[in-house]
Amino acid sequence: MPEPATSITKKSRVVEHTFSWQGLDRLQRATSGEIRADNAPAAKLQLRRQGIQVTRLKKKKLPRSRKINEKDLCVFTRQLATMMKAGVPLLQSFDIVARGHANPAVTRLLLDIRADVETGTSLSQAFKRYPQYFDKLFCNLVAAGEQAGILEELLARLATYKEKTLALKGKIKSALFYPAAVLAVAVIVTAVIMIWVVPSFKSVFESFGAELPLPTLFVIWLSDQFVSYWPMVFGSTIVGGFLFVRSWRRSPSMQAATDRLLLKLPVFGPVIKKAVIARWTRTLATMFAAGVPLVESLDSVGGASGSAVYHEATLRIAASVASGTSLAVAMQQAQVFPPMAMQMAAIGEESGSLDEMLRKVAEFYEKEVDTAVASLSSLMEPIIMVILGGLIGGLVIAMYLPIFKLGTVV
Repeated sequence: MPEPATSITKKSRVVEHTFSWQGLDRLQRATSGEIRADNAPAAKLQLRRQGIQVTRLKKKKLPRSRKINEKDLCVFTRQLATMMKAGVPLLQSFDIVARGHANPAVTRLLLDIRADVETGTSLSQAFKRYPQYFDKLFCNLVAAGEQAGILEELLARLATYKEKTLALKGKIKSALFYPAAVLAVAVIVTAVIMIWVVPSFKSVFESFGAELPLPTLFVIWLSDQFVSYWPMVFGSTIVGGFLFVRSWRRSPSMQAATDRLLLKLPVFGPVIKKAVIARWTRTLATMFAAGVPLVESLDSVGGASGSAVYHEATLRIAASVASGTSLAVAMQQAQVFPPMAMQMAAIGEESGSLDEMLRKVAEFYEKEVDTAVASLSSLMEPIIMVILGGLIGGLVIAMYLPIFKLGTVV
């Protein structure tokens, strides 16, 4: 019994290559170009069928592929939606987008999906074969668009959703990057001072033969500890960080604990919470507006929220809604949503415009994140400068105190 089409694995796919060629056409005029084929004989066969007498054929070396990231998929979704809205057929749209992409890995992925669609597989099923790139939400929206005959409209909504989500993640990362970078620089500078600079001063102070001030003695003691134990400290830090990341990736309970801790951080916690709520409501609004039933939409929303806390809450909400509870009441029972989000959901359910109300909630919290990130940036700069200046300045003053004392004696 032959295997079904859905069992085709990535290893069994025929990999196409790009060949550059030169030759003569039917009128014996010199011509050249590029062609994709499984191998060189197949490329020559295709060219002969087109009336080309091949004189030179060479496999083209593609630039080194980089990993496919969220931005690549976001750009692809927007380009595909634009092509289809302009009336370009689906297969031709895939050809244009794939061949015009700068990342060869994306080109190969899209051409593989195009080959699946060309053999009769639905677009949503073709996407489902690559779960590492296209999540459940993406595939469900594409399937809803195919069933309703509005694929180009759903792709446009999906592109907007991915663009908003990507922008929101970027803002959160930018808010966290600045203090993290400054902290890293402070640690490196402090380590350099403790390991190389302070010992030089220590040898000079020993020749004084005088009693050193208490701050200087404390800094010298710290430097001695750094010099003695810095390989062990830095080595254990790196190994500990690696083991933590590895354990975090494999342990859902550790991920949930980390997400709970992030939401409780004094300064960054509220910003992260607003971003998660904005992503949650926008995802649900996009799914519901596409005609996906509420319970089925909630199944996709939990994973898209980006927080294990809200994923668990979404599972409880989905179970409550499936048993007949309204969305607003189920959100209230979850105890992780602000009153404004629950009230807007209740209004949307009563007025029959749930997707519109959820979209307004998402826009409100996205603006809140913008404002919070701008405020954090302006607030963190002076605080970080004070901390960094106090740390480095304190070390410098402690090391120069004996010199000042010596100057007064002289």
